[in-house]
Amino acid sequence: MAAILRAALGYFFLVFMVRVVGRRPGKQMNPFEFVLIFFIGGLALTFVVADDRSLTNAFTQIMTIGLAHYLLVLVRQHSPRIAKLLDGTPLILLAHGQWHEEVMHGMLIDPQDVMTAARDKGISSLDGIEYAVLERNGEISIAPASKG
Repeated sequence: MAAILRAALGYFFLVFMVRVVGRRPGKQMNPFEFVLIFFIGGLALTFVVADDRSLTNAFTQIMTIGLAHYLLVLVRQHSPRIAKLLDGTPLILLAHGQWHEEVMHGMLIDPQDVMTAARDKGISSLDGIEYAVLERNGEISIAPASKG
């Protein structure tokens, strides 16, 4: 019974901490925020199933990570250089019909990945794409070619 109560308490505390730390839709989360979520989840799991079942230790660790995240977000907001380092920048994969192969190779992206994103936008051929951009959140954005 104690394990069930620890799990429920840990769950409600995690929901509260994620709500306090910030909310962004999953598609808008950057890798930095995914690390936060997984790390906090790991700390909570340790509290539920490991030998150290101290509620105080678990909550203190989770609040410390939440506070560290909040401070890092403040630093990111005030320093474009830090934001660029943590979040990265958008990368052009395709421009005016020319693949940027070095970028694609470095990011492990195949032309078919770009075409999949294009088909999601209703574009069925390479001629219909003006630009393809790998966004900071990992999504591939497609700018359709102008019709004219």
